Amino acid sequence: MSRYKIEDMSCGHCVSAIETAVAAAEPGARATCDLGTKTVDITGARDEHAVLRAIRDAGYEPIAS
Repeated sequence: MSRYKIEDMSCGHCVSAIETAVAAAEPGARATCDLGTKTVDITGARDEHAVLRAIRDAGYEPIAS
């Protein structure tokens, strides 16, 4: 599991966009978002760089925490 801080994640739409981006980038990966801490946990990713690129392409900047 990897955890990233996403400062600009602020609502349910953001959570949905991130979860959808991760699933599209790698079907076996899962994003679990926590709005309270503005973090996302990524599990099951074989190519984490592709997952992070998908999050960035969705408009969010993941920062390793």
